[in-house]
Amino acid sequence: MTRPLVAHVDLRALAGNLARVRAAAPGAKVLAVVKANAYGHGVSRVLPALASADGLALIELDTALQLRARGYRRPILLLEGFFDAAELDDIAAHSLAVVVHAAEQVRMLEQAPLARPVDVYLKINTGMNRLGIATNEARTAAERLVRAPAVASLSLMMHFARADEPDGVAEPLARFASACAGLPYPRSFANSAGVVRYREVGGDVVRPGVMLYGATPFADRSAESLGVAPVMTLRSKLIGVQSLEPGASVGYGGTFAAAQPMRIGVIACGYADGYPRHAPNGTPVLVDGHRVPMAGRVSMDMITVDLSSVPRAQVGSDVVLWGDALPVDEVARAAGTVGYELLCAVAPRVPFTVRADAGG
Repeated sequence: MTRPLVAHVDLRALAGNLARVRAAAPGAKVLAVVKANAYGHGVSRVLPALASADGLALIELDTALQLRARGYRRPILLLEGFFDAAELDDIAAHSLAVVVHAAEQVRMLEQAPLARPVDVYLKINTGMNRLGIATNEARTAAERLVRAPAVASLSLMMHFARADEPDGVAEPLARFASACAGLPYPRSFANSAGVVRYREVGGDVVRPGVMLYGATPFADRSAESLGVAPVMTLRSKLIGVQSLEPGASVGYGGTFAAAQPMRIGVIACGYADGYPRHAPNGTPVLVDGHRVPMAGRVSMDMITVDLSSVPRAQVGSDVVLWGDALPVDEVARAAGTVGYELLCAVAPRVPFTVRADAGG
């Protein structure tokens, strides 16, 4: 008998979320972000549901080359560009687009004798202060790139640091407008939060990430309120039930003790499966469709929950760790993190199943 933990991927939900992006950003091209193995969902699994996207965006060159090898012909944008000039031959040969965010990359493109030119997105630093050309250097960098024989086309882009906050878009947009005034190239601004705020943000190309997978980029707005549905549901079953007397503790360190006689359910899922070890007592779990609180420390292979409110639960009862009827963002908030991390952290030993009646 196989261990009952499994991650279900619903391609219908993913296709619906992509349609929601289209509705929110009418007229914009959509580059679906599939970095980190499609936020833990598996690029090969989700690709059919992204058939209507204008292209893909990711970090990993090897994944981009694998996509080309399996016949994907639409644009693919490398969000961190290239790390060495030696990569440019493969990038050009496979018609990949690159983000250029540093002067060193500009120089490498100027000096690269490529068989075919590549499409470039010049990234401007408007306050995130991670990657990006300084605003006072943006115009010069753009002029150098359009003159370079290795560059086929130029687009301009930025990344919001605080698009999830009410006052988080006006200032960086103003900085970008000042830095790039008069430059006649397509522009890309919007991540997931920017897509939701597209009327304020605008742009020719959007780059939705976490909202495609049914999670929210906002601390104060649920995924449901954004009109997106969970794509991954992490399911398991109860594999044990214990009866506790008052004062008895549960699990390593005895971090939970029974205040009264109670039943504890043991679930096949632990931190080796990607569940957050730091999730505290009270973190929500669904057992037979009922919310129950975690009780005791997360261990490598198991978590334990209080079954007081589900008296009929027994070994074999269905469990949802996140997904259907239990948003990953809610579990993440209880654990002091974000839904992105939980989705990306699902371990290789967890089997996946796919509802594949979506896409083309």
